[in-house]
Amino acid sequence: MAQTDEIRHVRLFRNGRNQAIRIPREFELPGEEAILRREGDHLIIEPVASIPLRALLAQWEPIDLDWPEIDNLPADDVDL
Repeated sequence: MAQTDEIRHVRLFRNGRNQAIRIPREFELPGEEAILRREGDHLIIEPVASIPLRALLAQWEPIDLDWPEIDNLPADDVDL
């Protein structure tokens, strides 16, 4: 993360109907997405933490349900 003494002057520009900013390489965020939030007059940009599927599933509680039995029905005939 950038420390508070790392400050750069950047330019704002229009990209269609959106206002955009060029982020200098030394402030580059990892990944493809970020979270943008407003705190008063400040805009805060934070990277979205990427969680591998295996780690995400490990966080979930087991599902304790009685699943219904499903009959193995024969496949429908299809004319090709």
